[in-house]
Amino acid sequence: MLKLKLPAFLLTLSALWMGNAMAIEEPTFKVLVTDGSFEIRQYAPMLVAETLVEGDMDEASSKGFRLIADFIFGNNQVSNAQTKSKIAMTAPVTAEPQSSKISMTAPVTLEPSSAAMTMQTAKQWRISFVMPSQYTMENIPKPNNNAVRLKEIPGKYFAVQTYSGFNTLARVQRKTDETLEWAGKRALKMIGTPQISRYDPPWTLPLFRRNEIMVEISGP
Repeated sequence: MLKLKLPAFLLTLSALWMGNAMAIEEPTFKVLVTDGSFEIRQYAPMLVAETLVEGDMDEASSKGFRLIADFIFGNNQVSNAQTKSKIAMTAPVTAEPQSSKISMTAPVTLEPSSAAMTMQTAKQWRISFVMPSQYTMENIPKPNNNAVRLKEIPGKYFAVQTYSGFNTLARVQRKTDETLEWAGKRALKMIGTPQISRYDPPWTLPLFRRNEIMVEISGP
């Protein structure tokens, strides 16, 4: 009998989705421009949980998912009481390549690190996902692990390309290049590092998977 062995980060993501079978909340945004698979979006302010990890895209995803899953599943503290709370999962899970010089205390709005850094060559990543809208910095449970932090993100604009299928490093880089080229042709001012967002559990058929390359812009 053939057995399919999933990468560690997919197994972790499976556990997250199976533990949150209800409807998955997504960040609030307004679509300003649509051009085929590309969009310009205006995102509302949001609260995220994030961690900074080392490795290539898959290795970093595995480490980051485990750390944030641990927080979501209850390794947290409610106010100053000795209690914990399970937090519902949202979508997407996002990965951003980082310069090795950027620390966890750097702003979430990332400065481009170097022209040589790409999705394929990056060895440090910020893994994050948005917290449910019911939470604010005041009422959300706080991580017990200082490798995970909570961050308030102001409203932003993004150029986005949506696509389906698997995410190999080569394919992610190609989609990133396409998104940057599209934004450049529209004379959009790109002010952030491109990031990849994944929305679906790992058992989703490739045709129905929703992936996005997102790059922050100064405005439409």
